Amino acid sequence: MKSKLLFSLLFLPMIFTAQNQFELSYHLPQDITYNKNIPTPESVIGHKVGAWHVTHDKLVMYLKVLAAASDRITLDERGNTFEDRPLLLLTITSPKNQQQIETIKSQHIALTNTALSAQLDTEKMPIVIYQGFSIHGNEPSGANASMLLAYYLAAAEGAKIEKLLDNVVILLDPAFNPDGLQRFAYWANTNKSDHINTDPNDREYHEVWPGGRTNHYWFDMNRDWLPVQLPESRVRIKTFRDWMPNILTDHHEMGSNATFFFQPGIQSRVHPLTPLENQQLTKEIGNFHAKALDKIGSLYYTEESYDDFYYGKGSTYPDINGGVGILFEQGSSRGHAQETINGVLTFPFTIRNQFTAALSTIEAAENMRVKMLNYQRKFYRQVANEAKKNPVKAIVFGSKKDAAKVYHLAEILQRHQIEFYKIKNTFTSSNKTFNKDNSFIVPTNQKNAKLIQAMFEKRTKFTDSLFYDVSAWTFPLAFNVDYAQLRTTAHIGEKVTNLSLNTGKVTSNSSYAYLMEWHEYYAPKALNKILEKGLRAKVGLKPFELNGKKYDYGTILIPVQNQKLAKNELYEFLNEVAKSSHLVIDGVQTGLTSRGIDLGSNLFKNITKQKVALIVGDGISPYDAGEIWFLFDQRYAMNITKLDVNYMSHTELSKYTTIILPNTWGKVDAKIMEDLKTWVKNGGTLIGYKNAVKLLNTNKFIELEFKKSDVEAKHVTFEQKRNFSGAQVIGGAIFETEIDRSHPINFGYTNTKLPVFRRTTIFIKPDKSSYNNPIKYTSNPLLSGYISKPNLELLKNTVPFQVNKLGKGRVMVFTDNTNFRAFWYGTNKLLMNAIFFGKAM
Repeated sequence: MKSKLLFSLLFLPMIFTAQNQFELSYHLPQDITYNKNIPTPESVIGHKVGAWHVTHDKLVMYLKVLAAASDRITLDERGNTFEDRPLLLLTITSPKNQQQIETIKSQHIALTNTALSAQLDTEKMPIVIYQGFSIHGNEPSGANASMLLAYYLAAAEGAKIEKLLDNVVILLDPAFNPDGLQRFAYWANTNKSDHINTDPNDREYHEVWPGGRTNHYWFDMNRDWLPVQLPESRVRIKTFRDWMPNILTDHHEMGSNATFFFQPGIQSRVHPLTPLENQQLTKEIGNFHAKALDKIGSLYYTEESYDDFYYGKGSTYPDINGGVGILFEQGSSRGHAQETINGVLTFPFTIRNQFTAALSTIEAAENMRVKMLNYQRKFYRQVANEAKKNPVKAIVFGSKKDAAKVYHLAEILQRHQIEFYKIKNTFTSSNKTFNKDNSFIVPTNQKNAKLIQAMFEKRTKFTDSLFYDVSAWTFPLAFNVDYAQLRTTAHIGEKVTNLSLNTGKVTSNSSYAYLMEWHEYYAPKALNKILEKGLRAKVGLKPFELNGKKYDYGTILIPVQNQKLAKNELYEFLNEVAKSSHLVIDGVQTGLTSRGIDLGSNLFKNITKQKVALIVGDGISPYDAGEIWFLFDQRYAMNITKLDVNYMSHTELSKYTTIILPNTWGKVDAKIMEDLKTWVKNGGTLIGYKNAVKLLNTNKFIELEFKKSDVEAKHVTFEQKRNFSGAQVIGGAIFETEIDRSHPINFGYTNTKLPVFRRTTIFIKPDKSSYNNPIKYTSNPLLSGYISKPNLELLKNTVPFQVNKLGKGRVMVFTDNTNFRAFWYGTNKLLMNAIFFGKAM
């Protein structure tokens, strides 16, 4: 071992010096000259590219200086991350094009408009490329390469580069994920040795939880191109829709022992809505990457892994929008240099490969310019022809009682520039009633018809059983809104241009009580504000009728008497709460109902102020934990204390009413488990998700019976082994459950069926007592997505939720994530119900 380490220490400087890996000449083409008036990265950031991991602040500083020095570049600050880092975009093209950039943009958008595209001469139009880097912050070679790319495009001189910039507009997004990039750069730089240690076991190559892959709330942003829930996603989708680029590149990293991957990926896993020509063009572009990588001697592969199925990824989103998305995956040094099966992999080497692929993309774009522009025009003509023939003329969606969910779904459509309208009058379709004031309608005959189809379709048949990501994302099911496909446009009313949430209000100043229905999405936010104010509130366990209005299970009662606020103060406060939560609170003057329980009934149970904690740290999925943190902090304005497993054993748990244990990757310390059990027995509510279900069952927090798969591998060759195993995975599909609306876990839901997202193979047998199975998969549960036949049989009539008493407390478990990727609005309320109404279960 000593000789191996000594060899590494002696050999590594030889690698760097022999190949001049820190010099610009290592990366940049040397057959041209460079403008000396254009600042190099080193002159601004203070170190050579690849010597250190560039921090986002230095990256921003350089690009601002570069843009100021070059008439080929304009720089836009399009917004900020959750940590207030700027989201930059560089528009790079020839000075001549810069002077008429708005005209170029409008002409390019016109190419997607069938009424205008025939008039355009694609021979004379520049092609548009959107090049984006490091959406995963701990895959930093892309963001570091973006500096080199920007410098090259600004400083390179000669007829060749001038011709290229006349023919190409480059939208350069230097860091898709500034917060994650900054986090990882700090880690890699603070753990770097002066004499680089290439041993993969060194701390430099093992970042601490949650790692730099994700953004501030620990989201994988490469899954948010379609849901568009995060600020980083919103600006890049706006850029995309404003330009409709012909090619989008998405620069990633993969395992250190890998080489370099570029698309196309596995052809059988392309979404059926993607045209065949898209993959043919992707392959043709790939020939340029191969040639460029051959030239510098870099190993690569293609068509062996990854896929283009889920349209929520950067490399796939363009495919449903008339462009071509391209994924690059570079073997990662995970630091500055480490030993791999392919030799010592250095950070500069990874940067050079990303830079080379970025340049080969631009070369391909210039050479294929007219072909790509014509493909885009043809794509939208075909979309228009298909839309005319589509028997479904419109899709309507709405909710009887929850305007906020309807708004947020419409908000996603608006971000994708999908046209939608109000409905003329209330009507019924497919046994569902769509209220005039609480529904929207989407005509299918519009430019984004294919995107609409991709967002609303339910698909259960596939040519392949393996998926790199989810196999279903049907948006109306995710939002749990009613929807119907219509064969007429007769119900289309006024076009929606100014979308806004409902204005909340209190109907009247009461001297008796106030009632708040629990259906609205932001009702938990309102209740939390009420409890935080120190006010008394109760929840109704049964429906009732008062003043001609029917109040459902879960209605919140706020009495006027014996409150810390006087009558008028209470009215004013509740008005503020109603407005900020976009809902209606009714003032009532009597407790005598015309039907059902009276307001003084013992079936109104007290709700106590909640103090919630979330277990995080090693062994916990940062994605699942981050989605819960985000839900509390951004949606419901509720505090949630993040308890790290590294110090949790020394934490006084008695101050918390609820503790959430997200999906786990392994065991949790025995002392922590024992402390949790004591805390539950003393009256706490523990909520576990996914793998935590089995952990809590094993540790006797709850007693469950599971169904197990016993699929045998018959007639499966060794070569087919991986595919056989992969086919038994539920990568992400949507299933129908039947719910008991009288159970507190389901308060706020108006229908007896609830779509649930699932990506685990944990199958819980139902309890013998039916009232203990408030959520149950139906006998025909598959709504959308892939599941193997054996798993589907196992899933039928099982339960995704159970609750048991333990001492004075409660243990609740969910087999799946009810807060998936921030766009599963439809099941968010389940967690809130578990928190606020747990004692009633």
